[in-house]
Amino acid sequence: MAKGGAKVLGYARARYPCANFVKILKVWAKRSPRHCGHFLRSRVQLAIKNAGLQSMKCPYCGMHFSDNWIVQEIARLSRTGWFYRTALCPECTQMTIELCPPLRSDIMNQLDQLSVGEQHTTIQRLGRWRQVLPVGSNRGPVPPEVPKAIAADYVEACRVLPTSAKASAALSRRCLQTMLHAHGYKDRDLAKEIQQLLNANVLPQHIQETVDAIRNFGNFSAHPINDKTSLQVIDVDPEEAGWCLEILEALFDHFYVGPEKAKARKAALNKKLAAAGKPPSK
Repeated sequence: MAKGGAKVLGYARARYPCANFVKILKVWAKRSPRHCGHFLRSRVQLAIKNAGLQSMKCPYCGMHFSDNWIVQEIARLSRTGWFYRTALCPECTQMTIELCPPLRSDIMNQLDQLSVGEQHTTIQRLGRWRQVLPVGSNRGPVPPEVPKAIAADYVEACRVLPTSAKASAALSRRCLQTMLHAHGYKDRDLAKEIQQLLNANVLPQHIQETVDAIRNFGNFSAHPINDKTSLQVIDVDPEEAGWCLEILEALFDHFYVGPEKAKARKAALNKKLAAAGKPPSK
């Protein structure tokens, strides 16, 4: 096996202990070691699913891996009913910690009749887990192409989401409005600026539909969001606040990440053309 293939195979054995996946990877590595890295990452979700494992996304580096939660009960002199669990990312080696408040008394009574393994499985399945480390929601890092001021609002919106959906949505709206202003979409309030963006027909269809939906979150029509009230706190559901973050991520790709990747590809092409003595692409 080529050196590159062996490296990726070792990576797979250490991080994804699934025998079937390793066998598949061995065959692929022999045929095309150069594409092993891409294959590993594009098939990781499928391999985890076939192995009957649960997938989680590292909130630090964004890597997907089969979860390795270890569950412990918080107790001192007596049982508290509270549990915590930890997971370690095999890519960046950072630890994620989640906390679970007490389950119903009838469930707690049934736990005593189960084995330790069955107890942990039940708690993980029924528990209302909240991430406490790192602080915030499980969203992953901001692309480096995003301007720092916009990235800062986004990170703060992620950080406060588990505590306050209202505050998270307010920060998301300000982040969205800053993005729209930076690209020339300005009006008296955010709803009208969103309409300007939609009228421009510059977004892919799937993003167009989700951006249009954000105006219905928190009854925007009854609470016009302008420059003076961009951080106004209005009622939203946690799901709506989370959707606001997903919309921002889609717009990050459209406004910043995509153009930078296209620019890099064009620069690489022009470099090859120049080496061949041909004029640059237009």
